Amino acid sequence: MTKRERLVVLGGGESGAGAAVLGKVKGYDTLLSDAGTIRPEYRDLLTAHGVEFEEGGHTEERVLEADLVVKSPGIPLTAPIVVSLMEKGIPVISEIEFAGRYTDAKMVCITGSNGKTTTTLLTYHILKEAGLNVGLAGNVGKSLALQVAFEKHDIYVIELSSFQLDNMYDFKADIAVIMNITPDHLDRYDHKMENYVAAKFRILRNQTKDDFFIYWEGDPIVREQIRQLQTEAMLMPFSETEQPDSAAYVDNGIVRFRTPREVWDIPRDRLSLPGLHNLYNSMAAGLSASLLNIRKEKIRRALEDFEAVEHRLEYVADVDGVRYVNDSKATNVNSTWYALESMTTPTVLILGGKDKGNDYSEIEPLVKEKVKAIVCMGVDNRKLLDFFSGKVEEIRDTHSLEDAVAACREIAEKGDTVLLSPCCASFDLFKSYEDRGERFKAAVRAMLPTE
Repeated sequence: MTKRERLVVLGGGESGAGAAVLGKVKGYDTLLSDAGTIRPEYRDLLTAHGVEFEEGGHTEERVLEADLVVKSPGIPLTAPIVVSLMEKGIPVISEIEFAGRYTDAKMVCITGSNGKTTTTLLTYHILKEAGLNVGLAGNVGKSLALQVAFEKHDIYVIELSSFQLDNMYDFKADIAVIMNITPDHLDRYDHKMENYVAAKFRILRNQTKDDFFIYWEGDPIVREQIRQLQTEAMLMPFSETEQPDSAAYVDNGIVRFRTPREVWDIPRDRLSLPGLHNLYNSMAAGLSASLLNIRKEKIRRALEDFEAVEHRLEYVADVDGVRYVNDSKATNVNSTWYALESMTTPTVLILGGKDKGNDYSEIEPLVKEKVKAIVCMGVDNRKLLDFFSGKVEEIRDTHSLEDAVAACREIAEKGDTVLLSPCCASFDLFKSYEDRGERFKAAVRAMLPTE
């Protein structure tokens, strides 16, 4: 009897649990190992499919028996157990790489420092509304591996972080999208921007002349990287204004799309999502759908009726004539830049959280133009206070969401907007950006008068 290959999955979250179940289904001798505690829903999933697992630490001798390891994206390459695996020459791959080995579905893969979640969900919405058999995976939706194990989709729309791209080797995107690249997660990449950029551009690996690469040609980092690029894929850039090679652009309020198959357009004011950043998201999603030969009438309708993503410029409520907006998903400086760009009223801006080596000079001009006050909300706000003091009329130092919202209510006047767009990760005071956004919304709604 042939000995079964040994698969070890590191990390027991959505990605890891899905990979472990797929491994079991495909006949691997599978072990899932988590250094922390596995959430009950994932423990139940593993148990239901007979997957052996351990939690609260890695048993190194068992992990190092692996023929193949699938690493969850949250585990850095510098983790001791990963270093030991690589020293032994044991292959370490991502869940997306592993799942891709067991499906021949078309892959629409989207990355970028900002906008990738909205673009992914918008692309999925268009394809779903057009009647295609499509799955949603990556940072949103269910684990790709779990879907490959039990479902059969013709197309997957996948949001990919740089962490997920790090350990992809043979996987291929039929359509690859890079929205933009700005400094983010540099603590994971030796504080070297070139390492982060290289991780993002792994999305183009293995593309052929039959594949497409969609990107914002106004991004200087992407543009410079493309100059050095060798890819067979057809380039499909988008831009706010027409360029000689633009596949999508705006002309007198009309968004035009040019693909090898057809040329079509939609009035910009018909797009369901407002703001410059959402124009780019809509262009990328529209191009992806058009390249998949979806009829332009169906793309137009879906671009018109899509509902905004939660925690991304999400309107919460008006309190005492002040508009409250939840942009908790803005975990880096560039994302906050786009939020401020869309503001049309005097703004009280909530910043703060876990700083990832941020350079706040990018938003300084917009802060001076649009922000009347900044409320800092974090365990340690010294960097924010040092940078913005003297650049706005008022700046407050708070260390809880409740105190931050109370300060905003005190400062804001009728006609103002209070914008939670923190620029930073949430892990100093919150479990996640979703937790931060939910608690902000609850605090705002608690100020509404009861009937």
